[in-house]
Amino acid sequence: MVDLQSQYARIQPQIDKAILDVVSSAAFINGPEVKTFQSDLEDYLGVKHVIPCANGTDALQIAMMGLGLEPGDEVITADFTFAATVEVIALLNLTPVLVDVDPNTFNIDLESIRKAITPKTKAIVPVHLFGQCAQMEEILQIAGENDLYVIEDTAQAIGADYTFSDGSKKKAGTIGTLGTTSFFPSKNLGCYGDGGAIFTNDDDLAHTIRGMVNHGMYKRYYHDVVGVNSRLDSIQAAVLRLKLPHLDEYCRARREAAKYYNAGFRDNPNILTPVTEKCGEICDTCDCHVFHQYTLKITNGRRDAVHEHLNDLGIPNAIYYPVPLHRQKAYLDDRYKEEDFSVTNALSDTVLSLPMHTELEKEQQDLIIRTVIEAVEQS
Repeated sequence: MVDLQSQYARIQPQIDKAILDVVSSAAFINGPEVKTFQSDLEDYLGVKHVIPCANGTDALQIAMMGLGLEPGDEVITADFTFAATVEVIALLNLTPVLVDVDPNTFNIDLESIRKAITPKTKAIVPVHLFGQCAQMEEILQIAGENDLYVIEDTAQAIGADYTFSDGSKKKAGTIGTLGTTSFFPSKNLGCYGDGGAIFTNDDDLAHTIRGMVNHGMYKRYYHDVVGVNSRLDSIQAAVLRLKLPHLDEYCRARREAAKYYNAGFRDNPNILTPVTEKCGEICDTCDCHVFHQYTLKITNGRRDAVHEHLNDLGIPNAIYYPVPLHRQKAYLDDRYKEEDFSVTNALSDTVLSLPMHTELEKEQQDLIIRTVIEAVEQS
């Protein structure tokens, strides 16, 4: 699904030197590379504070801890996403409230958010799924009307831009109260292990979270808040610092690959290609989507057969996600009614993700396109 070896080969000398420099310095935790990467990412995102941490799941958990959410508080998020988003809500003894998503963008549905709000609701967690920004302007309006926090799950969308109705832009993850991201190796900006970060423009909140990621300490052995051990190590920071200047290039390459896929599948009525919230088609100005995943909908009931056929031929593909969160054993809840998740249920039966990375070649895509179409059209 991703070609990390070829990506590494393009910047191998710089990466190797940076890693060896960290080893030579022995500054493995909170070393200069972490501080430099933090500053560079703040500049790139246009955000006041980046707080690095150990992984994207920790980033979500620490964000909620930093907001002071208490057991029983309700947090609204999308049913169609990876489990980490809801996992941390449950871990903190908060109450997850899952809602349906938009059938075209796969992002959280605005009307479903409105219907789910109760006096116990304290936060909304929009997930910028597969690399496309959720409808943040409207989500901020809903949050403002109901005095709610907004925590952006940007694990799949770092580098994406969101354009407001007045034409102004902000980077995904810098729009809500807090943003979080993952630097898992397969992400658009990935390290060579685990890593994550939290973003905010709130000085007080940033101060609180900086202590939380380091056992609640601001001064060594003085614990002012309840914290966790969640730090980005210096080797991962060194890798990320070198890859960050390439992020926009990586995102452009993914968009070009997505456009090529879309053109190849365009004439098949049983294959629905990704669309963007901004203008429907993927165009040269579609910076709202960075295509962490390229996800089709196979609409003639043959998704599973296509999946198996590709597997048989050794062509990478994946189903993100085969089981909605509201049906997962860990998150079953009598409050949920199947009719409230009609879109998510349908997506779980139809979506199929294809290889998407910066090193994709047209010949590879031609083979994938041809094979998918053949499998879809088999009787």
